[in-house]
Amino acid sequence: MSKSSESSTNFGDVLKISILGNESIHCGFHLLPYIFETILSNLPSSAYVLITDTNLSSLYLNDLKKSFEEASIKNGSKAKFLVYEVSPGETAKSRKVKEEIEDWMLDQKLTRDTVILAFGGGVIGDLTGFVAATFMRGVKFVQIPTTLLAMVDSAVGGKTAIDTPHGKNLIGAFWQPSFIFVDLAFLTTLPPREVSNGMAEVVKTAAIWKDDDFALLESRSAEISLAASTKPTTSATAGRFVHDRSHAQSLLLQVVSGSIYVKAHIVTIDERETGLRNLVNFGHTIGHAIEAVLTPAMLHGECVSVGIILEAEVARQLGILSQVAVGRLTRCLQAYGLPISLNDRRITSLPSSSQLSVDRLLDIMKIDKKNSGSAKKIVLLSRIGKTYEEKASVVEDEVIRRVLCESATVISGIPTKSPITMATPGSKSISNRALVLAALATGTCRIRNLLHSDDTAVMMNALVELKGAVFSWEDGGDTIVVEGGGGKLSAPAKGKELYLGNAGTASRFLTTVCAMVSGAASTEKSTIITGNARMKQRPIGPLVDALSANGAKIEYVESTGCLPLNIETDGFKGGHIKLAASVSSQYVSSILLCAPYAAQEVTLELTGGQVISQPYIDMTTAMMAEFGITVQRQKDATTGNLLDVYVIPKGTYINPSDYSVESDASSATYPLAIAAITGTTCTISNIGSSSLQGDARFAKEVLEPMGCTVEQTLTSTKVTGPPVGQLRALGNVDMEPMTDAFLTASVLAAVANLPALPERQVQGLPPTASRIYGIANQRVKECNRIKAMRDQLAKFGVETDEFDDGIIVIGKSAKSLNRGASVHCYDDHRVAMAFSVLACIIEKTIIEEKRCVEKTWPNFWDDLQNKIGIPVEGVELDTHKQASTSAKTITSADRSQADHPIFIIGMRGAGKTYIGRLAADILGGEFTDADDTFFEETKQSVADFVAANSWEEFRRVETEILGRYIQENKGNHVVALGGGVVETEVARQLLQAHVAKGGLVVHVTRALEDIDNFLSSIGNTATRPNWGESFGDVFKRREPWYASCSSHEFYNVLDPVGNQSPQEHEQSMRRECERFFKFIKGIDSNRPRLANDNPTSFLSLTFPDITTALSQIDELTEGADAVELRVDLLNPTGSAPTSPGLPPQSFVAKQLASLRLATSLPIVFSVRSKDQGGMAPSDQSELYRSMVELGIRSACEYVDLEVCWPTELLQKVSNGKGKSHIIASWHDWTGSMPWDKQGVRSKHALCSRYGDVTKIVGTAKTPLDNSKLLLFVDEVTSQPGSKPLLAINMGSAGQLSRAINPILTPVTHDLLPSKAAPGQLTSIQVNQIRSLIGLQSTKKFYLFGSPIQHSVSPTLHNTGFKTLGLPHQYSLHESSEIDQGVLDIIKSKDFGGASVTIPLKLDIIPHLQSISEDVKIIGAVNTIVPQSDGSLHGENTDWKAIYQASKKNLPSNIDVKTNSALVIGAGGTCRAAIYALYKLGLSKIYLFNRTKENAEKVKQSFPSNYNIQVIDNLNDVAENVIIISTVPGNSLTLDSSSSSTNKEEGISLPTELLNNKYNNSGVIIDLAYKPYQTALIQLAQLENNWKSVPGVEILVLQGLVQFEFWTNKKAPENKIRKAVMEKYFD
Repeated sequence: MSKSSESSTNFGDVLKISILGNESIHCGFHLLPYIFETILSNLPSSAYVLITDTNLSSLYLNDLKKSFEEASIKNGSKAKFLVYEVSPGETAKSRKVKEEIEDWMLDQKLTRDTVILAFGGGVIGDLTGFVAATFMRGVKFVQIPTTLLAMVDSAVGGKTAIDTPHGKNLIGAFWQPSFIFVDLAFLTTLPPREVSNGMAEVVKTAAIWKDDDFALLESRSAEISLAASTKPTTSATAGRFVHDRSHAQSLLLQVVSGSIYVKAHIVTIDERETGLRNLVNFGHTIGHAIEAVLTPAMLHGECVSVGIILEAEVARQLGILSQVAVGRLTRCLQAYGLPISLNDRRITSLPSSSQLSVDRLLDIMKIDKKNSGSAKKIVLLSRIGKTYEEKASVVEDEVIRRVLCESATVISGIPTKSPITMATPGSKSISNRALVLAALATGTCRIRNLLHSDDTAVMMNALVELKGAVFSWEDGGDTIVVEGGGGKLSAPAKGKELYLGNAGTASRFLTTVCAMVSGAASTEKSTIITGNARMKQRPIGPLVDALSANGAKIEYVESTGCLPLNIETDGFKGGHIKLAASVSSQYVSSILLCAPYAAQEVTLELTGGQVISQPYIDMTTAMMAEFGITVQRQKDATTGNLLDVYVIPKGTYINPSDYSVESDASSATYPLAIAAITGTTCTISNIGSSSLQGDARFAKEVLEPMGCTVEQTLTSTKVTGPPVGQLRALGNVDMEPMTDAFLTASVLAAVANLPALPERQVQGLPPTASRIYGIANQRVKECNRIKAMRDQLAKFGVETDEFDDGIIVIGKSAKSLNRGASVHCYDDHRVAMAFSVLACIIEKTIIEEKRCVEKTWPNFWDDLQNKIGIPVEGVELDTHKQASTSAKTITSADRSQADHPIFIIGMRGAGKTYIGRLAADILGGEFTDADDTFFEETKQSVADFVAANSWEEFRRVETEILGRYIQENKGNHVVALGGGVVETEVARQLLQAHVAKGGLVVHVTRALEDIDNFLSSIGNTATRPNWGESFGDVFKRREPWYASCSSHEFYNVLDPVGNQSPQEHEQSMRRECERFFKFIKGIDSNRPRLANDNPTSFLSLTFPDITTALSQIDELTEGADAVELRVDLLNPTGSAPTSPGLPPQSFVAKQLASLRLATSLPIVFSVRSKDQGGMAPSDQSELYRSMVELGIRSACEYVDLEVCWPTELLQKVSNGKGKSHIIASWHDWTGSMPWDKQGVRSKHALCSRYGDVTKIVGTAKTPLDNSKLLLFVDEVTSQPGSKPLLAINMGSAGQLSRAINPILTPVTHDLLPSKAAPGQLTSIQVNQIRSLIGLQSTKKFYLFGSPIQHSVSPTLHNTGFKTLGLPHQYSLHESSEIDQGVLDIIKSKDFGGASVTIPLKLDIIPHLQSISEDVKIIGAVNTIVPQSDGSLHGENTDWKAIYQASKKNLPSNIDVKTNSALVIGAGGTCRAAIYALYKLGLSKIYLFNRTKENAEKVKQSFPSNYNIQVIDNLNDVAENVIIISTVPGNSLTLDSSSSSTNKEEGISLPTELLNNKYNNSGVIIDLAYKPYQTALIQLAQLENNWKSVPGVEILVLQGLVQFEFWTNKKAPENKIRKAVMEKYFD
């Protein structure tokens, strides 16, 4: 058994813990002298070897040596002290590093008495322990862990290991250290994230074994965190002895040693991990699966933290663990800054998070040492401090899936548990009131059945911050103990705001609470309360007005009428207070609860018409009475009627010893409604007619009139529903006393197909109508609930309407409702639970955001299945292939916003509408101008509205519209917002929150002078008002706001670049918009495949102003796979920079945007600092960071990040990279970092941590350095999970490395003003060298078919090969059949690919191993592409050529989706033409052929949605925008006398073919190779607006696609086209 004891020495006071019978674990603070004294005294040796990493050695090596020397002198030791440093990071845990250490130790002539000291984290401990286990068949070693995770986990237990390419920790040994020294002072030098990483293990251990330590961890988190992260100020060694140890240090030592004690105890019983030791893997089954996907970006403890919550939810779902325990785990982990949700922004910002699908996680969980065969095992908690079994338990996949899936489907049917008797969670309303009352009272109160939810957590946290009460737990968390502060409150510390999330009740109650804070007891004189973006929209004005009129000083920090509020102390004067109570009863309760503590007795008078939700006011006064204060409600002296006037005496609340929170009546409506809709029986055991809650009336006033049998006592409610399908409509029903229950009533009303009772029916509405009124306040809840119910009921086919304070629902038979609806819940718990009721009888209903129920009933889905008997299954939506997550973090971001609109912001005149319309068209969505929405809602232009009201009122309405669009669930909807939307703080917060959750907000911008000139040219518009200030001032004020509110920036270049024509510029703009928006949406990365078998390169531009070279960009980029924009080499003067500096961001943005319009290649955005060989300042980190982030915001495919900058900068850039890939780089210009030393490994580990691609550049002094480089590359790329590595040497001696490097080799070009680095080669030179040294084999390409002797294909492809320096050869192989000659060629080793023409396009297919989806529909192959596995794949590039030609030449004003096209001919090529037109989106395709039967056969072979219409005569069709001929060149004529049916004559082309509504414009394509000018091409020339594309151009285009298929390189189009045309006309 393990034990612990205190030990006091001259070197410090130490806590000793026993493991395996020895007190070998020693814990304390500042232990270095004690450590070496103990080692030298107890482990005498001739040599001590310290193994550490380079980071730790720079911090501690001098102190370590000094302590060793002092101990050696004291003990008379002559032993050697040797140090071996490895690179930091997981890559050090390798066979190679272990071998290097062992060889070094042998070189040092070390013997078996050697003692090895492991000084570092888990990697160092694991590696060193394994070395000790095998060196000389085992030597003694000591663990000195420096990270919290190592202290409590990896250092304890004797497990040692290294990693292999097959996985982590697969080779190792159990080898117990002689001592483990846990010096908690080391933690103060760790980054806070590393401390949190270790706290996950501490919390985990307490959760499975030590409930008393867990209570400390949750109640004293601030002090524990402070001790772990802050160095003592009293003395450098404070804490070494008990007498100078702070209370916080003692707490830290207690919880850490407690965690170690548990691990030691378990290891002592089960050293070799046969059973009990599995308990320490709580949270690890799911956590390890998450870590496998997210490593190394997320740390072990962070992944385990999420796993702890998810595995606790598994136990809760199985009925083993209470929700109270899950809530405690959630809050405890959160308190240490750990993620408890996969929706945490730290996770959702990672590209790898998209791989967190449920199936992927379950698949990873299959490989777990705890499993038994295929059965997965999870450690299940039964309560805090106790596991369900003393081992991991078998859990079915479906149980895990239900927890992981973000959505749920309720399996419709009759509840199997009927008749049901159950209680619902504690009332949120009563819970919040009880917390405030108990905190303000004197004495101690034990509250039972408190709702454990986000809202009550917010309330408790705020009351603690105000020092109003002390909270603790009893009965395993079922009872909360409140030590009241008697109304003595103090303001939080400076800079500390009370963050309330979206907790509306807390925000209202705490407004008055903060006003009564004592100034005398506070250092600060005000308190700021704030919330999330939605909270900042919810009204609080009437309460603030009432308090302000009473003398309180409350300031709106952002938007009038909403949070945040700055509330000064001593502001609650009392006396006569008038309050408008028609919006929320919570305003009334807020003042009532605090009134006894006002300076004067309070008389509260409610004004403004009918008071909303009177039952909630009655609840408040009744509860106040239970805490000792009786409120008098005044009566009219003559009538005796109650008045809305309350008199509250001064006094102090007195806590009752016990208080039980009544169950939530709103939540009770759901199980009762399920009984009603399914014809079963349900009893709620603790809510009856005596309830304080208005919603308790739901059964009698809603369900009974609908035909239910209701039996209600003072304390219980029983409901039996009518037979299924027999519910009556409600008719008129006033739900003002129970507004939250209207959602439940609405879903019942949807299937109430019997007429309402006669006296309740509404004149003018159908008998099955339910008209619910008195619910106006539901528009300002978590969402606009009235609109939400209408929108979601519409998905089921339910007819609804609304009016000022209510909703109308027309009931219909359940059988007639739509099945398979997917319900969007708006993150609103009431919406989710209400529609779960409807789902009980409507099959296949999906509840999208299942976790929103955690606000009031966290285990709702578990109770639905376990207590009610309605099965629930997890659903993974196709739009979110990501696992669900644990309890929602109050302050962290939600899941990705990919299904929400894209917002366009920017100045008027920047081009928002133009870019927005293009984006919507590209994404296949709709475009909305928010100004149009404003006009639709107000029936006024913006100018008229502002003139009639004010700018402030306009901004308010504008922000409301924005809020609704943000809630919208339409991912391809593009919304252009007004230029001034960023003027209000609330709107900025909404946009910023949207971005923080992964939403897309694009700032469209142009140069200041360009916008100003544009606006001047159009003058003031009738719809937009004048600003009333200069444009420059407006621009200057808004620019930083636009940046802070947007995720991306799109620079709009209006003028053509290079030598582009206006039409080419327009096409380039569309192409770039398509790239940009598909990139930021994650649809297309536009990045090449990075792999050893696909060598890639990028051209390093060195122009100070690239615009002068854009006309040559095609030639410059020949052979390159990307273009590097060297930002540090840019200069607005046009001259190369001569001193360190960076150009203005606006200049860089325009340069980048101009480059985008000239090339479609991906961009590498590089800012090279002076120390790394560039011209950017090396000492201005913020300047560097902001410029690098411009590359990310501009949607660059790659962004270079130098790892020489501070960790905080690297982390921030890496976390915010979006869809860009980071090339983490290090450049050694001095040649002082050899490839075979630890230094380069350290840099590579750093690059791997922050980059998607790693880049190490050395300097070669001799050719041998290239060999060392290759060995290094082989070593690091063989590690599991290694990232693509760009490794090259600079200098002439290093040029070989550039040719050998397969990943994004930087190349130059003869047309560049200079090389970006010494030794750079051109892409042609790289390819030539690769060919010469055997890395690029010569391939042979062919054209198969007959006749082909005049083909220009050899000219086309051989020109391309020669231009790029490729050694390949293309030649003809004429054959009219697939003979042995063809088969021999395609099977030969040097076969590179082939073009296929008639008559072999169909005959070749059986000889291919695969064909594309395009080929399957077209039915013909014209391209053979060999695959990496040796198989042959068939493609069709004809259709791609037709598609490109059409898209390039169509005028921009033509919307293909609403127009038709004509295809002439029914031969084989017509199928490629039809397929291309379908892909373009043409609404109708006319097909003409002289033999109509053949055209009909073609039509029948295509799917009906192609909408092909066969015509008899070309005179029968007009209004086409594309015309394609697939017949021989001499088959058409302009002779009108020719017959279209006489095969001896050509087909006559009527000139009317060219007529259409677009000023007779479009594209004509003739696929005939010759003549160059066919009759159809001549016809096009009769109309200047028609663009013509001859057959030889189609041949070139399809050949370019073939070239890219074969080489994975962009074809040198201009040179190929020139060569082909010369050959063609020769």
